[in-house]
Amino acid sequence: MKALGITLATMVLAMAATLAAQEIRIDGSTTVGPVCDAFVEAMSKKYPDQKFSVKKTGSGDGVQALLEGRCEIAAMSREMKLSEYEAAVAAGKRPVPFTVAMDGVCLIVNPQNPVKSLTAAQVRDIYTGKITKWEEVGGPKDLPIVPINRDASSGTYEVFHELAMKKETLGAKTETVTSNPAIFDRVSTTKGAIGYVGLGFIDKSVKAVAIEGVVPSAETVLDKSYKLSRELFMFTDGVPAKDTLADKYMNLARSEKGIEIIAEIGFVPVTE
Repeated sequence: MKALGITLATMVLAMAATLAAQEIRIDGSTTVGPVCDAFVEAMSKKYPDQKFSVKKTGSGDGVQALLEGRCEIAAMSREMKLSEYEAAVAAGKRPVPFTVAMDGVCLIVNPQNPVKSLTAAQVRDIYTGKITKWEEVGGPKDLPIVPINRDASSGTYEVFHELAMKKETLGAKTETVTSNPAIFDRVSTTKGAIGYVGLGFIDKSVKAVAIEGVVPSAETVLDKSYKLSRELFMFTDGVPAKDTLADKYMNLARSEKGIEIIAEIGFVPVTE
């Protein structure tokens, strides 16, 4: 019994030492960023001696960081492209996706703008530059439309460009910013602006616009009646080994605490 006790104690100490030596670096999507931050906060309370860091550089940059070994987890607001998978394999990596939550790419306008709904065609015409005044879609007279777009490294941009724009070319007057918060700030302070952000970024400072009469919400994103619905991901290089820090971090999304965090942020938890 004494020998068994010594063996168990040795195993526990070994596991503790292994865990203490680990570090989790997360890079990628500004949309998934708030979830990453909240997960890190929860994990840091439980494992105060561990090291965590979060960078929000865009989904494309997150993939590159994973391929180059600069992070353990790539946060992405879109699926990984075939070219990215091929680059990962060539680099000796094995990307494994974990669906963290459901989200909607939400069109937002300034709260002073009375427009409540747009058709899919109107959204495309606004962003291609065919529609330039809000009065053309039932809004205020003589108010120019200021379309705000995300940069090409953004997963949110990729989803919007494919699902909403059908890959049509954006108009010359479309402004480009580098993050969800930047779009949010521009729209909340500019009466004529329109932009798009993740569901978790909407509050009273902006107004979500219905598309084809469907307002983005947890319910319409989950049943996909809102046509700009998508999954949010975290990618790792291979499946994290059981009971490692990465394993515990990734499993948080399916835990009661993780589901609570995701819902509080404004995204839709994935419970199955």
